[in-house]
Amino acid sequence: METTSQTTGFNRKQFAIWMCAIALGGILGTLNIVWLNDFFNFVAAIYTRLFQFIAVPTLALAITVTLATLGAKQNTGRIFLHTITYTLLTTFASALVGVLLYKLIAPGNLPADLIVEGAAKVPQDLDDFTYYDHILSVIPNNILIPFSSGNVLSILLVSTAVGLTLALMKSSENVQVLLKGIIGLQELFFTLIRALVWTLPLGIVAFAAQLAAQVSAGVVIGTLGKYVLVVLGGNILQMFVVLPLFLLARGINPLRVFRSMLPAVLMALFTKSSAATLPVTVASAENNLKAKPEVARFILPICCTINMNGCAAFILVTSLFVMQNGGIALTLPSILLWMVIAVFSAIGNAGVPMGCYFLTLSLMSGIQAPIGILGIILPIYTIIDMVETAENVWSDSCVCAIVDKTLRGKI
Repeated sequence: METTSQTTGFNRKQFAIWMCAIALGGILGTLNIVWLNDFFNFVAAIYTRLFQFIAVPTLALAITVTLATLGAKQNTGRIFLHTITYTLLTTFASALVGVLLYKLIAPGNLPADLIVEGAAKVPQDLDDFTYYDHILSVIPNNILIPFSSGNVLSILLVSTAVGLTLALMKSSENVQVLLKGIIGLQELFFTLIRALVWTLPLGIVAFAAQLAAQVSAGVVIGTLGKYVLVVLGGNILQMFVVLPLFLLARGINPLRVFRSMLPAVLMALFTKSSAATLPVTVASAENNLKAKPEVARFILPICCTINMNGCAAFILVTSLFVMQNGGIALTLPSILLWMVIAVFSAIGNAGVPMGCYFLTLSLMSGIQAPIGILGIILPIYTIIDMVETAENVWSDSCVCAIVDKTLRGKI
């Protein structure tokens, strides 16, 4: 596939600049200067919007071009099968880590009056949004709606259908012209990505300042310490122990992969959206990790929509915490059942900010659990969401590295 691969080359100088930007943002954020915080919130919103703007067409074009090129070949099935296999393995592993930490740390129950108070903070009407509604929202009734609303799963569905159709119609001269135009459009967006990443240090200063201001304002609440420890501890163990073990099992150096994909992991940490981070993830995989373009551009768009390690752990741990506070017995069979529910719910979750929160809210309201706890969690979810998203993108990177090595020389 002849497409541009020169995207966001990452080097030590760039890494040093990014680290300095994080440090500067952290210092400025802790000053708690109102007008400065407002300015950083504004800049952070601009960068988030720009990456979301690029992410939607990049996701659609990447899947369409790859399937149009490989769709009629046996290689596509191979790549997809390996991707699904490692996605399920890593996601189940993340959920298992969450369960083990939950049983080990054993968060207690919250005061009833605090739960009632938290119910007022739950976003209105979202507790009535069922999982069936979530699935139905993936099926578009207008070709423009998935792109205008940024519905990642709908875009995946439409792009897959278009890509496979183009693959089956390759003999048509008109289709060949259309495919060249689509590939040219993809090259255009990769050029835009390079320009945006070049200006990213300013955005990193803003994101870091935003986070520092939230932490210094007391976002982390002491009464939820054990719950937060379970969620964040599980994410950290998954990132720095479990996923590296997956890489080592395939003879891959985790440090090399992490250094190569660090731009994407940092970007995910600040944007809180694996979909918005996708352009940087693909660029880092091709440029730094040296993954084959046809592998990276096929795996990573799919992974950013279904490979949600952090989300699975959050859904499971939060569901157990909410049910425990609601007096629901947490027996081994029920925990195993909710582990399966959490994994497959995470796979169906969109890679957008707070996607896991709203999905958990939907699941808990469906069993009449005390959703007021989700109102208590809401102020600290920003921190959780950041770490979760970084874990999701790191897991995507690991799956890409594993599949690329496994199929190297076979495609």
